[in-house]
Amino acid sequence: MVRICCAVLALVLSLVERSPGGDPRAPFIESGKDTLRWTGNLRVDLIGQSILWDRPLPADSGVVALGGSEKSPWIAAGLSVILPGAGEFYAGSYLKSAIFIAAEAAAVSVALIYNSKGNRQTDDFERYADAGDGWSVVRYGEYARDHMNLPNPPDSYKWLIPGTESLRPWERVNWSELNRMERDIGSYYSHSLPLHGEQQYYELIGKYHQYNQGWSDAPAVFNYGDPVTARFQEYSGMRGLANRSYRTSSTAVVVTVVNHLLSAADAAWSATRHNRELHAEARTMTIPTGSSYAVVPALALSYRF
Repeated sequence: MVRICCAVLALVLSLVERSPGGDPRAPFIESGKDTLRWTGNLRVDLIGQSILWDRPLPADSGVVALGGSEKSPWIAAGLSVILPGAGEFYAGSYLKSAIFIAAEAAAVSVALIYNSKGNRQTDDFERYADAGDGWSVVRYGEYARDHMNLPNPPDSYKWLIPGTESLRPWERVNWSELNRMERDIGSYYSHSLPLHGEQQYYELIGKYHQYNQGWSDAPAVFNYGDPVTARFQEYSGMRGLANRSYRTSSTAVVVTVVNHLLSAADAAWSATRHNRELHAEARTMTIPTGSSYAVVPALALSYRF
């Protein structure tokens, strides 16, 4: 730290008179009338003897720090990693602290709101598909068995479990046999249906045309390239809304991560800048006045590089 003494304010309650002469070796000379006289040396009169800064001050001298303590850039960055804006608050940048905290609150709120919205929309389209007039894996399998070209006799694919007529469609199917039949069909049957309840199950039945015939409003005959059913389209739209909500939520999560990183970097910079700002320190200075001492206030300014 480079300490530059800028000014010494000599405030004396008694009358100060300028001396026409004076000993330049003594900045202040007692006149016998308890008054202080200027030496005529401007540097000495205004600054005083610089060596006095290195001398111990009497017990009654006081020191008051006006510039505040230094801030650790590492602590500031760590605080902002945990909570954006906390490091700025620590470094004294209160406006930026409020901005980062507000951005964090907004991003987290958006992420939570749209994730919850996506969950509700997912529940809606899953219920739509599983309803009695929705999508049926049995209806889909029967159409594939009866209308598609198979390399083996249709009855050789034991995908429909006998005696399960009272169960829900997905509980009546031997999934490995159904997938074997799909692979043997080939052509535009390019996918094998995942187990019911999996995310891919609900995605595929509203995405690929091979699953069109599982919907309750499917036509008697369907060729690849024909328009899909109204229920297929409605279901696809419901899934699209849910996916958009999830994408918005994911984007908000990315924003929160970026906000943490930006705030950490800014907090470290703010702490460093704080430490480089001009600091002021007020203190009293004891000045020899011949056979006695006079206590005057002194102002020391310093700049940290």
